[in-house]
Amino acid sequence: MSVLDIFNNDAFKTTSMLATNDFIEYQPTRMSSMGIFTETPVRTESVAIEARSGVLKLIQTSQRGSPLGQRDNEKRNVRDFRTTRIAEGDRIKASELAFIRGYGETEQVAMVQEEVARRLNGPTGIMANIQLTMEHMRLGAVQGIVLDADGSSIINWFDAFGVSAATEIDFDLDNATPVDGALREQCTQVTRAMKRAAQGAWNIGTRIHGLCGDAFYDNFIKHPEIRKLFLNRDQSMYVEGGGAYEQFTYGGITFENYQGTDDGSTVAIGTDKIKFFPVNTPGVFREVYSPGEQFEHIGKMGQSIYPMVVRDLKRDSYVDIEGYTYPLHVCTRPAMLQSGRRT
Repeated sequence: MSVLDIFNNDAFKTTSMLATNDFIEYQPTRMSSMGIFTETPVRTESVAIEARSGVLKLIQTSQRGSPLGQRDNEKRNVRDFRTTRIAEGDRIKASELAFIRGYGETEQVAMVQEEVARRLNGPTGIMANIQLTMEHMRLGAVQGIVLDADGSSIINWFDAFGVSAATEIDFDLDNATPVDGALREQCTQVTRAMKRAAQGAWNIGTRIHGLCGDAFYDNFIKHPEIRKLFLNRDQSMYVEGGGAYEQFTYGGITFENYQGTDDGSTVAIGTDKIKFFPVNTPGVFREVYSPGEQFEHIGKMGQSIYPMVVRDLKRDSYVDIEGYTYPLHVCTRPAMLQSGRRT
């Protein structure tokens, strides 16, 4: 049996690969584990987002029997946005599989499956690269601007909805003699601004999360207000709650030292920065998925990933392992997003 004939086996059909993919444990990523994005599959390459703005107003008193003032209808604006494509491939040449020998088809298929799985689902495989890219896009969405791998802007949600990004708050963390309570006051400012910009998105379970860069987090946890907070509770808690890539809550906000890529730049929060966004606000962050590019995907709802094995039908000398996804990471309330920096 030809080694490349193995790829005609049902084990390498898209549906079989998806079933295997669903049960493989990938290296965890913080933004996906937070679960703040509502997965939204669609049947098209674009998605329409309707913005409806209603303004509450005071009603002027009037005489009995006089004509009533009329309520102003909400202003509506519908905008279309296109999903993107994230795709990567890896080629296995016939020469690489030439020395695979098995006792019959079953074992041979299993050995080839192992090689395909390594390239597709391994620590540095196609799926790992796609998940890293998705983490980068999710991290961008909670800051209001989704960036491409080269640093260019895919979508700026501030511009898309015609709002201005909030002014960055200067956390005076290097002040040798800080005013007692000043840090707590700044936390209150963040919460107040986010609630005012929520426009109905804030609910009883909504919380504020702040992802900190390393320098911001290090300066924050040694600030006199924070030290006093933990030391007054229990001296051990200051150590347990303020370690690298840990989190704690102060002033109604959860502060977390974000752990990005080891180079500190590919996927990261700027070392002097903090980014605030709401958690448990259904509909504020959405992860839209369009269908794939094959005929079999036409008219179907999009799914999170499309793995494929494509054979060289002309020369039968290689197979391409490919992974595709067609996402759009949406922030429907960019005005809620806040940011800060250490001095």
